[in-house]
Amino acid sequence: MGRYLASHDELRRALDEERRAGRKIVFTNGVFDMLHAGHVRSLAAAASLGDVLVVGLNDDASVRRLKGDKRPIVPLEQRGEVLAALSCVGFVAPFSEDTPEKIIQVVRPDVLVKGRDYEGKLVVGADFVQSYGGRVELVPMVPGISTSDLVTEILKRYGAKA
Repeated sequence: MGRYLASHDELRRALDEERRAGRKIVFTNGVFDMLHAGHVRSLAAAASLGDVLVVGLNDDASVRRLKGDKRPIVPLEQRGEVLAALSCVGFVAPFSEDTPEKIIQVVRPDVLVKGRDYEGKLVVGADFVQSYGGRVELVPMVPGISTSDLVTEILKRYGAKA
C-alpha cells in the first residue's frame, strides 16, 4: 500500500531513502477522477518499469482548469486515498500546477511514464528526465474507457443530460 505525501520535502526525503536502497523510481501523473480499469492497467504497467511508482495527482483547482468546472467529481483527498491503496503505487504526490513539471523535478524519476496516446507528442518533463540519463516510456491505453465516458453512461442510464 502506498503513501499519500502532500509535502514536497517529505516526498524528497522518502525518495532519497528508496534510492539509497537501490530502487528505481518511476513517475506518472494524472487526474484519476473516478478510478477505472484503464487507470489501473496503466498504473500497473508503469509500476512494472521500476521498483517504486510515484503518482503525481492534479489537485482540484488544476483539474477544474484542465477539465472544466464540473470536474473533479471525486475530491483530491479521496482520489489520493484510492490511489495509495493500490498495491502497485508507492507514493501519491498532489500538485497544483497545470503540468507536472515541478513535481517531476522534485521526484527526479529514472523512468517517466505516460499513456501511448502521447505518441509523437511532447511529454512534459521528458527533456529534464533525459538530461540526467532517465528515460520516457509510453504504456498501452485501454480503448473506450475514460472518466468522461463513464459520466456520460451514468447520465444516460439515469435519464439526465450532460
